[in-house]
Amino acid sequence: MKPSLRKAAGKAAFSAKRAGLVALGVLMLAFGIIGAFLPVMPTTIFLILAAWCFGRSSPRIEAWMLNHPRFGPTLRDWRQYGAVPRKAKIVACLGMASGYGLFFAGARPEPLLAVVVAAFVVAAAIYVTTRPERLGTASAADGADEARDGQAE
Repeated sequence: MKPSLRKAAGKAAFSAKRAGLVALGVLMLAFGIIGAFLPVMPTTIFLILAAWCFGRSSPRIEAWMLNHPRFGPTLRDWRQYGAVPRKAKIVACLGMASGYGLFFAGARPEPLLAVVVAAFVVAAAIYVTTRPERLGTASAADGADEARDGQAE
């Protein structure tokens, strides 16, 4: 393959990847917005995924999300500290419990499947609840103090 064709193919692949990530980011953002109005659908995880997609495809939309007055602080806390607000943890755990309850009541699974699904739900709940908590307005100096305090324990 000629160098000019290889370069054109590389640009086309990059453009396709970028377009795919933008489309996926828009879908995740839409799910996040829907989740803000439906109590059984999460919001935070979809916004985190949208920010990740836009971070690799559209810096302008990523900056808009990170600077948004409503969900920007939560996204920045996740990105910088892996932190999840307490309210999001509670909503996530309630959503997981509700989802498992609907699964159990609706599917009437065999005992083994019920236990396996419950194990995954519990593992996800443990992961979410063990993330650190931060307020979106906390300063970087507060984060350094908390990190030092956490190491001392």
